[in-house]
Amino acid sequence: MIPFFPKQISSKGFYLYLGALAAVSLVFFSYAMGLEFIAMGIIWTSLFFFGSTFFTERWRDIDAKKFVKYVFWTALGLRVAWVIFSYLFFIAKTGIPFEFSAADSMGYYEDSAWLATEKWKTIRSYLDYKGISDAGYIFYLTYLYKLIGPNIFITRLIKSVISAYTCILLYKLATRSMNENVGRMTAIFAMLFPNLIMYCGLHLKETEMIFLSVAFLERADYLIRSKKYNVFTIALPLLLALSLFTFRTVMGAVALFSFATAVVFTTTPTMGKAKRWVLIGWGLLAITVFAGGTIVNEIEGVWQNRDINQESKRAAQTARGNKWAKYATGTVMAPMMFVLPFPTMVDVDEQYNQQMMSGGNFARNFLGCFVIIAIFNALFKKKNWRDLSLLGSFVIGYLGVVSASGFSNSERFLLPGLPVLLIMAAYGISLLDAKSFKFVKIWYWVVPIMAVAWAYFKLGSRGLF
Repeated sequence: MIPFFPKQISSKGFYLYLGALAAVSLVFFSYAMGLEFIAMGIIWTSLFFFGSTFFTERWRDIDAKKFVKYVFWTALGLRVAWVIFSYLFFIAKTGIPFEFSAADSMGYYEDSAWLATEKWKTIRSYLDYKGISDAGYIFYLTYLYKLIGPNIFITRLIKSVISAYTCILLYKLATRSMNENVGRMTAIFAMLFPNLIMYCGLHLKETEMIFLSVAFLERADYLIRSKKYNVFTIALPLLLALSLFTFRTVMGAVALFSFATAVVFTTTPTMGKAKRWVLIGWGLLAITVFAGGTIVNEIEGVWQNRDINQESKRAAQTARGNKWAKYATGTVMAPMMFVLPFPTMVDVDEQYNQQMMSGGNFARNFLGCFVIIAIFNALFKKKNWRDLSLLGSFVIGYLGVVSASGFSNSERFLLPGLPVLLIMAAYGISLLDAKSFKFVKIWYWVVPIMAVAWAYFKLGSRGLF
């Protein structure tokens, strides 16, 4: 097995990004990104690709405790540096310490800053009015602001700590599910991944939501594989799943679905009949508690309205001049869910936030090849999919729901699936052999074509050429 990210592959990823960026900028010169966004893309991709090779080679043989410390502090340093830079960058560009065209982030901040001055009765009434899917994050910010005041900068520093610790949880999860080499590679990928770093500088809920989802998966995996279990070890993953409902109802539903799938299908020796029935009983109890309440009503509404939401978004895009948006349906996008979203490398509709993340989205497209290799091995070669059913059902379930909605290429909505995809990508890299490397060589052509084609789609759908 390959214990690190090979330099010949990582360097190819970086140079393919440069090539795709140059091609898009030359072919669609009138709509080329600004120099600051071009520079960001180059810096982010060089950090991820070259950094992944450097650290996976340098840290592969060090003591596990040292590795955890190195990953946490490096991840924290990168995130704090970005928080400082982005805070000043946004003020220079927008006049406020929020991203371009800030909407939800401003709402979260203003609501929480106001609620922090109110009594708990008012807070509860307001959260009931807002609904389940945003209540968790607003409550978290409100409680935090009662302690430290509505300080934007400190809030983002705390996000940096949460995100850095998420890398450690991914290390534990991937090591237990796969092996030590995959665990270390996953942690380093998460430590360096551009999008995970950038969200620490935003006032959105994704950083905390990803932490909760990874914590759920790590504790659920521990419960399934551990010989010992008690009320606490059973209740904790279910409580974490419940907390996800208060950030995004679909996340909570998928978490419970993945837990149930793993309990039914896993073949790990620690999952005896007695333990399996105990976990099934607790799962049924949790579902009974949720059934008939607000949570189920919201989930049902989301699912029943998935086609309406998709059609509404496509109609709105078409009305704004996005003539080809109607073709980006769930049926078309679902087969590509492991590589989405595509990178925005053109300056159109003032989508500056998407331009900032072009490097990270390209890296995700590039790693999609290794995700596919991992899935193929789990299903057909190693046939160990049953023991990976927790991770597989979670990411496939979540991305499947998103692809069936109107947000199939929305970076923000796809982001919660990224941590598991990083585990799968690391696993796919570790399994590389001469035969699968031929597929990687083909993928070298596919990724830049996707980037150029997406630029053509974005401009063409708006009738700009």
